[in-house]
Amino acid sequence: QVQLVESGGGLVQAGGSLRLSCAASGRTFSSSSMGWFRQAPGAEREFVAGISWSGTNTYYADSVKGRFTISRDNAKNTVYLRMNSLKPEDTAVYFCAQPPPSRRYITTRLSDYDYWGQGTQVTVSS
Repeated sequence: QVQLVESGGGLVQAGGSLRLSCAASGRTFSSSSMGWFRQAPGAEREFVAGISWSGTNTYYADSVKGRFTISRDNAKNTVYLRMNSLKPEDTAVYFCAQPPPSRRYITTRLSDYDYWGQGTQVTVSS
């Protein structure tokens, strides 16, 4: 059984930083890409960042490009999301997700991911 457990969320002032972590278990972590998504109240879940199986390639939503950095440590089965220069509009529940092992490269489509974490709340105050 695959488990994804996010941590690191919290309340931060605008301009501040947070680092989210997602610990994975139950499936070979290094075989697939990983993604971070977020969902604000009343909004649809949206892609934030993705990283390929090796960590060589990354991709970001335009809204976070230059402020967020995704990385992974395959030895620790963990993917990270470093968030700098946070804005109130970044407030959301953040989810990590894992697609099947056949998807070694980044995908932005929610339907391509078959396992999701429970989410961690990020609140940015103005």
